[in-house]
Amino acid sequence: MIAQVTGVVSGVGATWAVITVGGFGLRLLCTPSTAAGLRVGQETTLSTSLIVREDSLTLYGFADDAERETFELVQTATGVGPKLAQAIVSVLSPDDLRVAIATENLAALCTVPGIGRRGAQRLVIELKDKVGALAVAGSATLPAAPPAWREQVRLGLEGLGWSARDAEAACDRVQPLADEDPSLGVAGLMRAALRSLAK
Repeated sequence: MIAQVTGVVSGVGATWAVITVGGFGLRLLCTPSTAAGLRVGQETTLSTSLIVREDSLTLYGFADDAERETFELVQTATGVGPKLAQAIVSVLSPDDLRVAIATENLAALCTVPGIGRRGAQRLVIELKDKVGALAVAGSATLPAAPPAWREQVRLGLEGLGWSARDAEAACDRVQPLADEDPSLGVAGLMRAALRSLAK
């Protein structure tokens, strides 16, 4: 199992990054907030999870261990594969997911694209006894959103399956948040945009 990758970012997109390690370029699938925090040419360390299939090896990258643990945990639930697990950690932080499952907040779980009421109920039933094991995510301050936050959030939403029009509308709705608090990071704005789309 590849648990962590440290190297130089040689490419980054809305939901992926290429990290050069020892002369090899590893392509990792990332949450939009993780990808938004990466800069080409800078060294980075990402927690990783390797998904092995008959016809593929796919490496997923995360900003911290708590995100990776959440990604792996939700896949123990019936019907949750890597793609849906990535959507879950894109929308809900480990703490948000823990609270949503512990309090049986189906509405919060249904904000994840691909999860309906029945799927949310299944997550609660199957994960309620397991979410307590999730590590509490660090409370590090998110970096300030660069001027290009809107583009990053828009691309991230489109990467998760929303139309360009919906993504633009969500960016419009979170614009006041960005204006009000310039220190709010892209990850925070992304979560706010996802919440607005779920309403």
